[in-house]
Amino acid sequence: MAVGSHGRGDAAPHSDLDLVLVHRGRRDIKVVADRLWYPIWDSGIGLDHSVRTVKEALAVADGDLKAMLGLLDVRLVAGDPALADELASKVAAQWRTKAKRWLPALAEAVAHRHERFGEVAYLLEPDLKEGSGGLRDVHALWAAARATPVLAERLHCLDQPHCRLSAVRAALHRRAGKCLDRLLLQEQDGVAEVLGFPGADELMAEVSAAARTIAYTSDDGWERVAAWLAGPAGRRRSADRPVAPGVQLRDGEIVVTDPAGWLRAAVAAAQMGVPLDRTSLAAVAPEAPAPPDPWPAPWRQNLVALLGAGPPALAVLEALDQHDLLVRLLPEWEAVRYRPQRNAYHRFTVDRHLWEAAIQAAALTRRVARPDLLLVGALLHDIGKGYPGDHTDAGVEVVSRLAPRIGFPPADVAVLVDLVRHHLLLPDVATRRDLSDPATANAVAAAVGDVSTLELLAALTEADSLATGPAAWSEWKASLVRELVERTRAVLSGRRIDAPGLGEALEAVGEGVGEGVHVDGNRCTVVAPDRPGLFSKVAGVLALHGLDVRSATVAPDRGGRAVEVFEVEPAFDRPPRWDKVAADIEAVLAGRLALESRLADRARSYARHYRRTAATTPAPRVLVDNTASARATVVEVRAPDGVAVLHRITAALAACGLDVREARVATLGHEVVDAFYVVDSAGAKVTDDTRLAAIEEAVLARLAAGSAAGI
Repeated sequence: MAVGSHGRGDAAPHSDLDLVLVHRGRRDIKVVADRLWYPIWDSGIGLDHSVRTVKEALAVADGDLKAMLGLLDVRLVAGDPALADELASKVAAQWRTKAKRWLPALAEAVAHRHERFGEVAYLLEPDLKEGSGGLRDVHALWAAARATPVLAERLHCLDQPHCRLSAVRAALHRRAGKCLDRLLLQEQDGVAEVLGFPGADELMAEVSAAARTIAYTSDDGWERVAAWLAGPAGRRRSADRPVAPGVQLRDGEIVVTDPAGWLRAAVAAAQMGVPLDRTSLAAVAPEAPAPPDPWPAPWRQNLVALLGAGPPALAVLEALDQHDLLVRLLPEWEAVRYRPQRNAYHRFTVDRHLWEAAIQAAALTRRVARPDLLLVGALLHDIGKGYPGDHTDAGVEVVSRLAPRIGFPPADVAVLVDLVRHHLLLPDVATRRDLSDPATANAVAAAVGDVSTLELLAALTEADSLATGPAAWSEWKASLVRELVERTRAVLSGRRIDAPGLGEALEAVGEGVGEGVHVDGNRCTVVAPDRPGLFSKVAGVLALHGLDVRSATVAPDRGGRAVEVFEVEPAFDRPPRWDKVAADIEAVLAGRLALESRLADRARSYARHYRRTAATTPAPRVLVDNTASARATVVEVRAPDGVAVLHRITAALAACGLDVREARVATLGHEVVDAFYVVDSAGAKVTDDTRLAAIEEAVLARLAAGSAAGI
């Protein structure tokens, strides 16, 4: 008899055979078993096997949840049908009889698996079988439905997403030539081609949609199982309480009794922190009206109230989306629905990222004069990612026509459009420009126009970053954004900023310590006589020791020394040996360390551990800006992350006879975005077009040569 996936008939191409030989006490059963198993082993097919009487099989299942679940899907392959029916019927009866013992254990196993494997819908490389929203969740629900009546008629919605994920898993097995359930980046394009998708983005959107339906149904199913296990004594029973027109609170859930009240019901559920009853929502969804054009004020107010509820809004938004109600509210939402962002920097699909941004913004509404604009701006700031072209330009166009339809007056529409247009302005400038240079704050002030918009952008920046992923927001980045906002506020208010700039602060650091390497946590400060290539050499040594530079600032002090501060992070979770780092910095500055050859060795070792973190690798770019600063030329470099990229860039700049006065280094997941304030040997900006072109060519050539050489 086949059990597990073979019993169900949904095994993937390279799944192991899972077979049980059932007998009535035959003495020659070992001979029979060997004649079955050995040819399978000899063929190279993986085999899970057992030999049992019916009584033995039931005894094993009684003490082993995995064995019990496998036997629930038992199917006759060959032999006596009566014996097969006996085992199948007795296993099913035992499962039902002992449901109150097994179902809590199964629910716990599901929760543990979710914690271990994460959410299929949002992971860059999801496990299609084990993750939350994966195939194993469907199988668990099917098993639970055979033990309790509360899931009857609730699982038909799983058929299509189960078929979709099964097809993707089968294609993955065939592509990989082995049992592989994790949909790796390097396999996604090939699997998409096999299944006839235009590209991997469309494939991953399909995976996300299927997984979210499974996860949504799974959560609901296990809540119902828990209520059934608790019995009448464990259930809250109370009279229906009207909450709003067409909305009632019943047994701790918000029930929709009138299709016209669906958005009011969503607001009530989010604000009260209780579930939105899925049965009533499913019943009214087909007749739920869309708002008129333009929206009456109550529609707009309810949308703002829903977003302003904070974290409880997430489950409500997911429920609305599962019933196609968000698209009914905002037809433009369809373009970003389930849309993947296939790199490690973004942890969510575009639509989920926008929900998360709005939820984060809800905690920041007291910082701004117009909370409604902040919340709606957070929800819509990346709406352009669903459309062709630059997502900011596309978003400006979408919001310029969407915001009036929502009912905002022209002045508010202009602010929302500006929030979309400039939603990357503050983090980009803060991490790539010299904040002490007056030109920086002046440029930002000219872009935002007024203090109110500046405050909205500051809150949106924080909400957007927190919703993006762990690499997008740090205390370092937050401090830079705060400083930029304060300097820009001063410009807009006609005030002077007396606080020292970062360069001045570093001068003070240099005056307070002696020459050498100074370490504080993950901050490494190097004070040394200023010389060409100093920054590049230090950056190379840090890379040599497996230290990823997350940010760096450089400035000369008044004594002719350079002060360089590096925020670093160990690449492989090994604490750095700072004594060895300091010794190697001293050695390289003294000319005793063959840095390039050592870095090449390091890169070859690193390649064995490196995994792609983005679907596409961007080509390096060099941008030169002579307007961003009055005293230096800004060279901005964007390139794929890798070993010693910072070292290569700054070595090229030094070879061009340039001195780095300030540097801003940022790693955005798979890409570095570094900005360098450079001057020539006379301390002046570089303005000659021929020389600027040569600088660009030198940096790109050094990056290309390093990649070819393995560094």
